[in-house]
Amino acid sequence: MSSLSHDETLMGRALDLATRALESGDVPVGAVVVDADGTVIGEGWNARERDGDPTAHAEVVALRSAAQARGEWRLEGCSLVVTLEPCTMCAGALVLARVSRLVFGAYDDKAGAVGSLWDVVRDRRLNHRPEVRAGVRAEEASAQLLAFFAEHR
Repeated sequence: MSSLSHDETLMGRALDLATRALESGDVPVGAVVVDADGTVIGEGWNARERDGDPTAHAEVVALRSAAQARGEWRLEGCSLVVTLEPCTMCAGALVLARVSRLVFGAYDDKAGAVGSLWDVVRDRRLNHRPEVRAGVRAEEASAQLLAFFAEHR
């Protein structure tokens, strides 16, 4: 399987995980971390409402899960696949975790830090810059978010 089709498959898993956030009234964002072999080593979905934790974004939850599975905080050789463009906190976390590759679905014009408002992951002042692939299954990811916000307005 090519890495492009593997990205599409992994984004499907992240989209499925995003629906788990709805159970607690959280914004539907899902994330998956895979190692260099493509094996899932971490997963997460937004859990801020459920956990009462402002840092419980899908990406942070997935990164914590992957670090625990690996037994170390360095996630070199890993990819993070997430349904929404990471915010500054999550972009910073994936840079600090040394994630090698980021794949995301929908752009976030209000809080995105991978090109929309800021570009944390490509900032040359930082010591690590992951490869980025944006817009994977973006229509599905956007539709999921739009449906959530339409229901909550």
